[in-house]
Amino acid sequence: MPNEIELKLALPAAMQGLLLRQPVLRKAVARQSHQLINLYYDTPSLALHARGIALRLRKQGRSWLQTVKCAGSSAAGLTTRPEWETPYAGHFDFSSVDAEEVRHWLERPKLRDQIAPLFETSFRRNIWRFEPRPGCALLLMLDRGWIAAAGRRIAISEVEIELAAGDVDELFKLAQTLGERLPLTPSNLSKAERGYRLFQGAPVKPSRARTIPLAAQDTPLHAFRLIALSSLEHLQANLDGALSSDDPEFIHQMRVATRRLRAALRLFSPRLPSALAEQLLPPLRILMTRLGHARDLDVLLSEIAAPVMHALPGEPRLAALTGAVTDRQYNARAAAAHHLQSPAYGRLLLLATALLHRSPFDATDSRGDASDTLATFANARLKRLRKHVQGLAAAASIEDPVSLHRLRIGIKRLRYALEFFAPLAAAKPLARLLKQLGVLQDELGQLNDLANAGLLLMHCAGDDPRLREAVSLVGGWHASRHGVLLGRLPDQMKKLARLQLPQLS
Repeated sequence: MPNEIELKLALPAAMQGLLLRQPVLRKAVARQSHQLINLYYDTPSLALHARGIALRLRKQGRSWLQTVKCAGSSAAGLTTRPEWETPYAGHFDFSSVDAEEVRHWLERPKLRDQIAPLFETSFRRNIWRFEPRPGCALLLMLDRGWIAAAGRRIAISEVEIELAAGDVDELFKLAQTLGERLPLTPSNLSKAERGYRLFQGAPVKPSRARTIPLAAQDTPLHAFRLIALSSLEHLQANLDGALSSDDPEFIHQMRVATRRLRAALRLFSPRLPSALAEQLLPPLRILMTRLGHARDLDVLLSEIAAPVMHALPGEPRLAALTGAVTDRQYNARAAAAHHLQSPAYGRLLLLATALLHRSPFDATDSRGDASDTLATFANARLKRLRKHVQGLAAAASIEDPVSLHRLRIGIKRLRYALEFFAPLAAAKPLARLLKQLGVLQDELGQLNDLANAGLLLMHCAGDDPRLREAVSLVGGWHASRHGVLLGRLPDQMKKLARLQLPQLS
């Protein structure tokens, strides 16, 4: 079964000319360019798509080539998947598909009778072939064109680097060289998947973190790699929405993904190479700052300022303050979007993905010895995190917002760890524990938002006395909620002192 290994990278259309001027292209041993027209087929019920199969006809000169692709493994833009190609002679021929179950399923007469064209792609492909060392060959492809389906059309502007022979590390080296000057971001969406979404008219929706399939006998290194790759995919899945939508949830989910990756680096630090955190944490901090500022203003507007304005609609000072907050929010989102479209953001993703495909993460054996399994490691780390949280709770004071903020961060790290290790725990006890911690984290988060709101609102108000009066109105309106939240804390702290962890196995 032939496998295709490629790294797919999104490239802004305005940057295509800059790519064509990159010095590294002069090192190519061959270059070619041709127009590609592709027709993708499925049944009216999208049966092939549901099964993870793509069926395509590609025009080559005066003839057509049939391609069958199956869902493979995809990790932060790097995709490995089986595919079969055969000349098309006027009818579909699946005899070359050597995966017997797939072939038999495709050859069913009832299915074949329903297969029809669904969408089309047309693009100019420039191909450069690189042979950086003996036994290694890479194909760099720049695709420019469009996808059309159901009367709608969207642009194609992407780079693919395919490993024709040799070590996958050479693929990342070429990508990182290009990424030094170009805003290239890894993408898990194939042209086929984009075509299906266009055909269905599906709007972009915020993507949340998913449960990672871990096993008790996995090594900690293998588990970290899966968690980190999942965090990168979570980040990437929300990028388009963050750039094209006003929905603040996309920025929020990107922030969550970044926090989860940072939490995993901290959680697994005893088993990780020190250089990993040294390389990843600085750009992650920059990303967190950009996303955090935008998210803070989203919260300030939606949860602090807007409720008061709605409660007091006839107060012009509140309307003016809300307008000032909205201006700041717009600027913060624009700054975040600028960073997400910069080469720096793409470099972070490429660096993280490359590191997770190199030593010590490239070992094929995911199972550890009896003394260093994920279950043993996870139980020890959770006990340490619980002890830390209980210490923070004992030191916290309702009169000290900083101590409450530290406790919230400690609870958040414990929750992330429990979510990471969820496949190793009994579902119901874990769900109850996560709910308990989630309630306290949320209430501490509300207190933190209220504590920071005054300063943020004063920055928005500037020297305008009317806006400063509005800040006082907002503070007074939220005072009762603040008091209720503080009043609940003593009982919540007692629950933390009795916190029972699930036994992971």
